[in-house]
Amino acid sequence: MNRLFMLLMFGCTFFSAISQVLLKQSANRTYKHPIFEYLNWRVVVAYGIFFAVLLTNTYAYTQVEMKYGPVIDAFTYVFVLLLSVGVLKEKINRGKLVGNLIIIAGIVIYTLP
Repeated sequence: MNRLFMLLMFGCTFFSAISQVLLKQSANRTYKHPIFEYLNWRVVVAYGIFFAVLLTNTYAYTQVEMKYGPVIDAFTYVFVLLLSVGVLKEKINRGKLVGNLIIIAGIVIYTLP
């Protein structure tokens, strides 16, 4: 049963990354009035996703050992990097690459028996 909830948490990290990309897309646009910087579909959907992820992760933590939560959540940074390259057409610089490699190395080291 724990693996199912761990998979659910892993899926939530992906949706969290999607919401961050939506917020970035919204921030890159100009609006006629400052209120529309906060009240547009991208921002509303992104915060809706954040809220759903929060509720889902809170429930999933009742079934998953606490030590696995931060490891699973760290994948958000990797997903954000991949989505920013694919969706936002951003370039991967050395700092982003090294940072994500350190995150992946930490995940691998932590999960070794």
